[in-house]
Amino acid sequence: MTSWFDELINPNAKEIKLCIEMSGNHQGSLDKALRFIDAIPRDNRVAVKFQVYTPETITLNCNKLDFQIPKTDDWAEYKNYYELYQAAHTPWDWIEQLANRCDKASIPWFASPFDTSAIEFLETLGCQAYKIASPEITDVNLISKASNTGKPLILSTGLAEWDDIDTALSTLNPEFRTRIAILKCTSAYPAELTDLNLAAIKLLKTNYHCAVGYSDHTVTSTAAVVAVALGATIIEKHFKLDGDTSSVDQHFSTPLSEASHFIELLNDAFHSVGDDQVLISKSAIPSLNGRRSLYFTSALKKGDKISANSIRSVRPSHGLHPKFMDTAIGYTLKRDVELGDRVTPQDVGLPND
Repeated sequence: MTSWFDELINPNAKEIKLCIEMSGNHQGSLDKALRFIDAIPRDNRVAVKFQVYTPETITLNCNKLDFQIPKTDDWAEYKNYYELYQAAHTPWDWIEQLANRCDKASIPWFASPFDTSAIEFLETLGCQAYKIASPEITDVNLISKASNTGKPLILSTGLAEWDDIDTALSTLNPEFRTRIAILKCTSAYPAELTDLNLAAIKLLKTNYHCAVGYSDHTVTSTAAVVAVALGATIIEKHFKLDGDTSSVDQHFSTPLSEASHFIELLNDAFHSVGDDQVLISKSAIPSLNGRRSLYFTSALKKGDKISANSIRSVRPSHGLHPKFMDTAIGYTLKRDVELGDRVTPQDVGLPND
C-alpha cells in the first residue's frame, strides 16, 4: 500500500505537500508541544516533522571558543551550543507521546535524526520517513543508517555543494536510491530572499531525477510560492503556536493558524503552473469568439469586387482569418452577400479546407 511518504517522494506528484517543522517550538513544555499537534490542520497534504537529538548526541558540553555561539548569532543568549541544544531539543519521551498523538489524529509524522541512536529509537516508534538536516549532509554514517531502514529519505542541501550531495547519495543503499527527495535550502535563520538561489531547483531535478522540494527559512510565503513555480513539490517550513515569543526558532517561524491558507496558496501556485505547452485551454475555448475575423460590412452582388470598405476585421471569429485581408481586396465575388455575412474561403478564391 502506498504511504503518505511514498507520495511525498513521487517526482510526478499531482499536489504540493507541506511538512510542518516543529523544531524547538514547544516553549519547553510538553503540554504546549501537544497543543502544537492539536493545532496542525487536518489536511491530507500536511505532515509534521520532529527533530530528534539530545545535547550529548549533537555537540560537546565545552566552553572552548569552537563551541561558543558567536555574539552576532540569533541564539547569542546561549553560552555555548550545548546550552542552546539543551533548550531546543525535544525530550525523547515527548517524541513518543507526540507520535502517538499524531497517530491517533491520523497526522503523518516523520523526523530528522541527528545520530544513529535517534534512528534506532525512531524505528521503535514506527517512523515512516527520515529527513537528513542540512548540517548532517556530510554525516555519511547517519545517511547510510537511515537509508538501510528502507524508508523514504529526504536530504536537505542548505550547507551543501554539488560534491557534498554526490557523496551523500553515493552512501545510499543501492536498493533504495529511488526512495529519496532533495530539498533546496539556505541555512540562515531567517534566510534573506537574495540568498536563496531557487533557480537551482530545476538543476536538482535534472541532475538527480527525483522529487525536489524547498526547506523555507524565510519569514514570508513568497519564496515557497516561487519554489513551487520552479518545480518544487515539497515545502518544509517552521511553524509555531500563535503568540509564541519564547521558543528558540520562533523568530523565523510562521503561526500555525496560517498553515491552512499557506497550503492552499502553494497548491494554487502549483496548479497554475501547468505544463510548458502554448495552447488554448479548455476553459478558454468559449472566449475564442473574442478573436477577430473578416466580415462583410455592406451588401454586395455577385460580380462585384471586394473593396477595403466592404470588409473588416471584427469580432467574432467565425469568418476568414484576418491574414487574408489583402487576398480578399479586389477579388470578384461569386455570390450575393449581405452586411454581417462571414467572408468565406470561396469568397476570395481559397480552398475550403
